[in-house]
Amino acid sequence: MPGFSLLDFAAIAEPLRSANRLGGDLYCWKVLSADGHAVTASNGMSMAVDGPLEAIEAAYILFVVAAYDPLKHLDRTLKHWLKRHANAGVILGGVDTGAFVLAEAGLLRDFRITVHWETIAAFVERYPTLRITHEIFEIDGQRITSAGGTASMDLMLELIARRHGRDLAIRVADQFVLGQIRPQKNLQRTRFAESHGVTNSKLLSAIAHMERNIEQPLAMDIIACNVNITRRQLERLFKTTMDETPAGFYLRIRLDRSQQLLRQTGLSILDVSVASGFESASYFARCYKQRFGKSPREDRRETAGVRDNTAN
Repeated sequence: MPGFSLLDFAAIAEPLRSANRLGGDLYCWKVLSADGHAVTASNGMSMAVDGPLEAIEAAYILFVVAAYDPLKHLDRTLKHWLKRHANAGVILGGVDTGAFVLAEAGLLRDFRITVHWETIAAFVERYPTLRITHEIFEIDGQRITSAGGTASMDLMLELIARRHGRDLAIRVADQFVLGQIRPQKNLQRTRFAESHGVTNSKLLSAIAHMERNIEQPLAMDIIACNVNITRRQLERLFKTTMDETPAGFYLRIRLDRSQQLLRQTGLSILDVSVASGFESASYFARCYKQRFGKSPREDRRETAGVRDNTAN
């Protein structure tokens, strides 16, 4: 789809090419666009394609490689085409934001799915009933999803291993100088404990409670009770380890979530504030400007301008 990530595309195609080089004529593929014309990637490079959607009659797997604004180019024709292949038993894959396209077409119900960590909040807000995970990829029956980037290469190596053996997958990984093949269970982001040097289990549990309760924030007394410590102990933990109050840390998490929603969804600013746990839109705007140096409206306007310039 227009604006796709070239890295996402290469991470899908290159392992197949390498598998053919090392193992014989194992895979064949075609690159399609909606109209059969070349497609411009997010970095401005043009990708030639083999034809339009109708260029294939059947496939084993279809991967949707989408863009920063995944639904911009989704129309009824593409939805119908995806549904027709799903009904024919074709496995559908969504790379990075490609999952948005499949979800919008109603093709991800009852499947485990993943998307890039940066768009998880936007995905959950738009599709609250779908089963989202934080793993680098998901293979669940007739649906495959990847967080994008190098995670797609791990996905393809897993698919190669399942079909042609682990030895070939390792040899392909060696061709790309990969130190290891990450399993599906790996989480996308470095765990908080590792990235911040936090080892206290009570503190980590408190942070987890905060991250799970954004739209309806918990009172500090409740969080402290949930991790079996007093509120004063909770405050002392945050002060000595994070050098800030638990309330301040919680506010920062909620504001970071609001920025993701503001930049990645079409939700109104009022809806974004509510989804981030703010009852007052004016208080939300003040907190937002204090954290990011600009109002929610200014941030959205600037982000839209960057997207337009990238598309042009």
